[in-house]
Amino acid sequence: MQSRETLRRHAALVDDMAQARGIDLEEQIMRGKLTVSELEDAVLRCTACTSPETCAHWLGNREDTAAETPAFCRNSGLFSSLDAG
Repeated sequence: MQSRETLRRHAALVDDMAQARGIDLEEQIMRGKLTVSELEDAVLRCTACTSPETCAHWLGNREDTAAETPAFCRNSGLFSSLDAG
């Protein structure tokens, strides 16, 4: 089981990555394009990442909306599907 601190950190990374892609996760849930369970799964996938520092660094160096999620992101498929919808 993941610690609360780990879950919070990765939940923030998932949210920050979505924002970097121009995706509002709350809006996606309200529109029925994403379920709370799918979001929870995304956070859990993120916790399995071996390089969250790489993600944080990439996010910290973004100035504009990213056209694509970095290849190392375990949720790139989810973000691509939400961006396409």
